[in-house]
Amino acid sequence: MSPIAHLTQGQKVFAFASMCLGMFIALLDIQIVSASLRDIGGGLSAGADDTAWVQTSYLIAEIVVIPLSGWLSRVFSTRWLFAVSAAGFTLTSLLCGLAWDIQSMIVFRALQGFLGGSMIPMVFTTAFVFFEGKNRVVAAATIGALASLAPTLGPTLGGWITDHYSWHWLFFINLIPGAFVTIAVPILVKIDEADFSLLKVGDWLGIALIAAFLGCLEYTLEEGPRWNWMQDATIRTTAWITAISGVLFVWRGLTAEHPVVDLRALKDRNFALGCFFSFVTGIGLFATIYLTPLFLGRVEGYSALQIGKAVFSTGVFQILTIPIYSMLANRVDLRWLLMIGLALFAASMFEFTPITHDWSATELLFPQALRGMGQQLAVPPTVTLTLGGLLPSKLKQASGLFNLMRNLGGAIGIAACATILNDRTNLHFYRMAEHLTPANEAMNNLLPDPADTENYTAALHSLWQLTFREAQTLTYSDAFLSIMVCFVIATVMVPLMRKVQPPKGPSADAH
Repeated sequence: MSPIAHLTQGQKVFAFASMCLGMFIALLDIQIVSASLRDIGGGLSAGADDTAWVQTSYLIAEIVVIPLSGWLSRVFSTRWLFAVSAAGFTLTSLLCGLAWDIQSMIVFRALQGFLGGSMIPMVFTTAFVFFEGKNRVVAAATIGALASLAPTLGPTLGGWITDHYSWHWLFFINLIPGAFVTIAVPILVKIDEADFSLLKVGDWLGIALIAAFLGCLEYTLEEGPRWNWMQDATIRTTAWITAISGVLFVWRGLTAEHPVVDLRALKDRNFALGCFFSFVTGIGLFATIYLTPLFLGRVEGYSALQIGKAVFSTGVFQILTIPIYSMLANRVDLRWLLMIGLALFAASMFEFTPITHDWSATELLFPQALRGMGQQLAVPPTVTLTLGGLLPSKLKQASGLFNLMRNLGGAIGIAACATILNDRTNLHFYRMAEHLTPANEAMNNLLPDPADTENYTAALHSLWQLTFREAQTLTYSDAFLSIMVCFVIATVMVPLMRKVQPPKGPSADAH
């Protein structure tokens, strides 16, 4: 008898909703601090470089544990791993809010990311165990909406909380939902049993390799743009560790009898393409959330709350698109919806490219509306097309790899955009500066008489600031254009996916 046969449909929905709440707060906490790092640094007497680790430590820990969650859930069972993760996430959230210095904050954030990250893939697995047919499409749409909405709303919610209360409440808001999830999930989510015998045959070498590979990769991507990549000794070291451990991890994943991450699943064309689309949507989700607040803060001088309000429209339009997607998902081939979603995201990035220094929430509204609609039409179909055709026995490890690709895309996208902002700003500045010579009549009319040394120097400084601002603005346009190219490539690759049919085989008993 199936372990979920005794559950009513209402109980399944409630159990699934409880897990979705855990996934949502875990994803929300990736970006909830992004608009408030300056306030956190001020409260903990930390510099900008140290404060950046409040976000980096969470990302590194989360990206390491996500691919391990499939194996961990088989060892401890889905419900108990989820419950322990939710309890630990809640406790570390409390500790983050009570942090007394930047070092303690970084440690608590790393623990928070590790515990929160393990909840994310299990929601995907449970959805395909609990639901079938049209209900499965709705469940996938819900997961996709939450997975893209949580990071989008993070800066908005974080800015509002920091402005009205204090940065401590960025973490305290997790306490009540975290406690609820800790209690609700073990009561209702009984889809499998623990198998501690797997500890004896665990792929410990694979675990060590993936931890070294993903941990060093995330560190290299996060810190590389700041320290000029290979010119820094630490970055060179972590890059070498990433390369060596990455090659060994791939070898282990393809040859081991029971690998911690079974890369052989990538032989399935739909799964391989789905992981690629997950990677590209990760670039779009996280890189644009990185770029837009940065532009509004650096170029426009917006506060955390103003930034939050300006980017809020993306989430609004995504929510408005949910009913449209739910209506179309059971009537239209999901590949068409995926293609439309990716194309809308590409169009959104194209609409960002004419960006100027005086853009505000008004000018950002249309491109962000396209992005919100694109997110909702792209992410849920990717989930269903990638995981919907897999046997339940393969889902746990597959969902971990699928979610890893989204976060990995985000990490690489942010690092690439940070590098573009650094290199292209200098390039645009020097190109504009080449025209600011005594032969430029318009510039001469703008500047006062050189004999008036004080005013002339002040005018030159203003001219430098103006030039640098315009160089920065052009660079943001370059970054959005690069993201657009990724989505154009992904859009034309969608027809390569096969239409998904539910797998014929054992259901929840396979767990």
